[in-house]
Amino acid sequence: MTITRTHRAAVLVSAVIIASLSLTGCGSIVRALSGGSGEATAQADANTDIFDLKVGDCKMEDVPGAITDTNVVPCSESHDEEVYFEFELEEGDFPGEDAITAKSDERCHTEFEPFVGIAYEESVLDFFSFQPTAQGWDDGDRVVQCVIWDPAGPVVGTLAGTNR
Repeated sequence: MTITRTHRAAVLVSAVIIASLSLTGCGSIVRALSGGSGEATAQADANTDIFDLKVGDCKMEDVPGAITDTNVVPCSESHDEEVYFEFELEEGDFPGEDAITAKSDERCHTEFEPFVGIAYEESVLDFFSFQPTAQGWDDGDRVVQCVIWDPAGPVVGTLAGTNR
């Protein structure tokens, strides 16, 4: 799934389901890297601004199309996705969507095994990323977030250390 996110006033556009290791990117959120506890920090079923997502938040899948907020739920409840890692891209000129997607795929793949407990290639789980767009980049957005999900459907509990 691809979700393109720009600065707060802009919209996110969702696109395609991820296949194999060649994953596409999404929009991102500007904030400091935080540790994931596996528990959403927002209220249960909270309609949360997409820019307020953080590592450890569990959420429901977004409806394809333009979105500005998402439903964050406690990881102890049924949910579709979990933010498992984030990093900030280097300052400079916008490197282009392909370059950001390549960097996002590389970092999210690298952090998958430490989070889940087994290599991505051996796992039944999948991931995608939220990444900056050109407009978001111009507004200072440099954060990429890695989001894990189970293609089999909703899960209860964090996916951290599940060895799935």
